[in-house]
Amino acid sequence: MAETFIHPTAIVEQGAKLGEGVKIGPFCYVSAETVLGDGVELIGHVTIQGATSIGAGTQVHPTAVVGGTPQNYRHKGGPTTLSIGQNCVIREGVTLHRGTDTSRGKTTIGDNCMFMAYTHVAHDCDVGSNVTMANYACLAGHVTVGDGAIISGYAAVHQFVRIGHHAFLAGFAAVIGDVIPYGMAVGDRAKLRGLNVIGMKRSGMQRADLMQIRQAYRILFSEDQPLAENIERVRQEFASSAAIMDILDFIGGRERRYLTLPARGSSPDEDDESDE
Repeated sequence: MAETFIHPTAIVEQGAKLGEGVKIGPFCYVSAETVLGDGVELIGHVTIQGATSIGAGTQVHPTAVVGGTPQNYRHKGGPTTLSIGQNCVIREGVTLHRGTDTSRGKTTIGDNCMFMAYTHVAHDCDVGSNVTMANYACLAGHVTVGDGAIISGYAAVHQFVRIGHHAFLAGFAAVIGDVIPYGMAVGDRAKLRGLNVIGMKRSGMQRADLMQIRQAYRILFSEDQPLAENIERVRQEFASSAAIMDILDFIGGRERRYLTLPARGSSPDEDDESDE
C-alpha cells in the first residue's frame, strides 16, 4: 500500500481529503475542501483552491492553479466546485476555475485529459474525457467540449460554444460558433474545413462509416439548399447511421446559438484529410 508523502514546505489545510499514495511536492498549497484521489501527484508550487476534487492518478505540474475563483462579475462568492477525472495531466501554468453560484455552479472535466502549459478552462465548462488542449489554448465560460476533442495551441473558444466529440480546432482558431462532432475548424473567425479524419480513424471508425459521414457532410453543408432542407435530406438518407444522427442531434440542440459553417463558395470538405 503506497504511502502518502507531503513535503515539509507544503501547506495542506485541515479538512483536505487525501487518497493513498498521494504525493505533494515542495511549496504546494491544498485547501481544506480539496479531495485528492489515490496516486495524485502535485509536483511542486501547485495551488489547489476551493471545493476541488481530482481523480486518481492525475499529475499536476508546477505553477498550475486548480480550482480558482471564477472570473465572472456575477459570481457572489457562494460555494461552487471543480471536478477533475482520473489520469489527467495538468502541465505548467494551467488555470482551471470553479463554477459560478449564479449559473451551473460547477466545472467538470473527464478522465485522461491533457492540458498542456498555460491552457485555461473557465467557469462552468463541461469538458469530456480524452480531450487534449495544447499550449495557451483557452475556453471561455460555459463551454462544452465532447470526448476526444483536440484544441490546438492558442485556439480560443467563445463563451457558451459547444465543441462536438472528436472535433479538431486548429492552432490560433478563434471559435465563436458550435463545431459539429468530427468537425475540423480553422481560422479567425473559424470556419469548418472538413472532417477530423485522423481523429475518426484513431477512434476506431471503420472506413465504410467514415465515407458515409463524409457523404452526409457534403450534403449537409451544400449551398444549393437551405441548411434546414439539407438536414432533413440527410436525416432521410442516412437514418441507419448512428454517427450521422448524432451530428444532426447536435445541430438540433443548438437553439439560437451560432453554428460554425464552411466558408461560402468553398467545397464543404476541400481541405480534409484523405480517407485512403
